[in-house]
Amino acid sequence: MSTLPNMHDADPIPEQARAEIDRLLQSGDLFRYTAPQDAPVALLEREFAQMMGSKYALAVSSCSAALFLSLKALGLPRDARVMIPGFTFAAVPSSIVHADCIPVLCEVGDDYRIDIVDFEAKLPGVSAVIVSHMRGHTSDMDAIMALCDAAGVPVIEDAAHSLGTVWDGRNIGTIGRIGCFSFQSYKMVNAGEGGILITDDADIVAQAVILSGAYEHNWKKHMIPGDNGADLDAAFARWQNKLPLYNLRMSNLSAAVIRPQLPHVAKRVADGRRNHDFVAARIVRSPWIEVPEKLALEERAPDSLQFNLCGMDREQMKRFAETAAGLGVKVQVFGLSTDNARAYWNWEFLPEMPDLPNTRAMLERACDTRLPARLSLEDCAGVADALIEAADAVMADSALRAYA
Repeated sequence: MSTLPNMHDADPIPEQARAEIDRLLQSGDLFRYTAPQDAPVALLEREFAQMMGSKYALAVSSCSAALFLSLKALGLPRDARVMIPGFTFAAVPSSIVHADCIPVLCEVGDDYRIDIVDFEAKLPGVSAVIVSHMRGHTSDMDAIMALCDAAGVPVIEDAAHSLGTVWDGRNIGTIGRIGCFSFQSYKMVNAGEGGILITDDADIVAQAVILSGAYEHNWKKHMIPGDNGADLDAAFARWQNKLPLYNLRMSNLSAAVIRPQLPHVAKRVADGRRNHDFVAARIVRSPWIEVPEKLALEERAPDSLQFNLCGMDREQMKRFAETAAGLGVKVQVFGLSTDNARAYWNWEFLPEMPDLPNTRAMLERACDTRLPARLSLEDCAGVADALIEAADAVMADSALRAYA
């Protein structure tokens, strides 16, 4: 029987959150606009923006909501084409469809990152780009930004998996026009649900705030008196009563859960990177497992592990996942199930289903397992050994069957 901890348990909420949660429950003050100023959600926005080095932040109900609001704030016309990588979560193209736009998918390589050649070929005719740093893997942001800047195409960063990741000294989420993050339970900060967008563009944040549900003049409660500048004042005045309200607000209770976790992010990032690199270095000793290298300018903040299976057919890969699960490590092979939300061919809601042979080939052998930052190195050694043992067992059994 496995002695590994349950890696699918979410991280516990820090004790520091309890007093504020109790205060909110006693007062019933859960709506972000009840207080005239300094509501927990407003404080979270200021603290998160400061942590990331951005001017503005808007906390909302999910990262999907943040992506949707970002697209609406860019003022894209109906049926505008928005490019995304073929390896992402179904919520990303869903946000594009919800914004009345059309997802355009580009190829992704064996290293889980955007194929820049295919990206460049598909960029003409695209009105915006969402770069999904899927599972924390950063594509070549220098190349992407150079191409998009030259074409005048705005970039949104889907950084749901990348809080704490750095590209060439810059925080992921601050390189494009807008960065969007997730506080879902399996992310670096756990609020069950929740998201936040950051930007330095006053006009974009003003639109997003109103679109998120700041009716009447509640947008004033997002502002710090005397500390926002004429640009933001003018932007809010310009968009007042001009935009629909989608009511995608975050509650004060979620903010109370999130805020005490922000000081822990740096340690979680360091521990997550340590765990990932430890397990990766161990499992690549197996001839059946490959872990792609990170890009030179990337410093990751991983909370999970991805690797490719080598020399296995579909049946062997299925048996590998079953054997690993029996050893206490749940593994999903992205492309082997009929309903995995990260396999683009399962997104039957797409208005245009692409043909991405390279991405499909990668997803049909790419594996994913949780690797929380809270694990000890002893736990990590157990995870690595289980993966190696599962691969060896499957391939030894296959060799025996072939011989027999």
